[in-house]
Amino acid sequence: MIKFEKVIIKIVHISNVIAAASIVFIMLLTSLEVILRIFRVSIIGAYELVGLFNTLAISFSLGYASLQKAHISVDLLVRRFSFSKQRIIKLINTCIAFILFAIVTWRTFLYAIQLKKAKEVSATLQFDIYPFVFGLTIGCFLLCFVLLVEGMRTIRGADPE
Repeated sequence: MIKFEKVIIKIVHISNVIAAASIVFIMLLTSLEVILRIFRVSIIGAYELVGLFNTLAISFSLGYASLQKAHISVDLLVRRFSFSKQRIIKLINTCIAFILFAIVTWRTFLYAIQLKKAKEVSATLQFDIYPFVFGLTIGCFLLCFVLLVEGMRTIRGADPE
């Protein structure tokens, strides 16, 4: 299982680099748009591109954020429980999150296929939308694997935090 964990962690780090690249692209595009506005020039579809690349930035960073425990956690009550009870609660939470994101992965995959069949494109630039929805699917799929790894760590007795 340790090898499986290492592979998932490596893939999640790669996906986080993609998320960071998306954010850099968004920053450069927005900065260029602001600078060009001084000369009364606009980048056609900039707003659209920012929205599409935000999808990639958010979805590809989900797994990494989960690995780093960067999500919000309210544990005022749980901290008072024994270590074994904390592990049980952590495992239940991880299972619920896994089921939720497995459903989100499945539904976004079906939605991406539907968009591809319908040849749905963005309003201004006429870009295909389905690759970005597939990106969302991949990000949620990776999060499912991270949750699986976290669940296995919890079962093995790792720190529930």
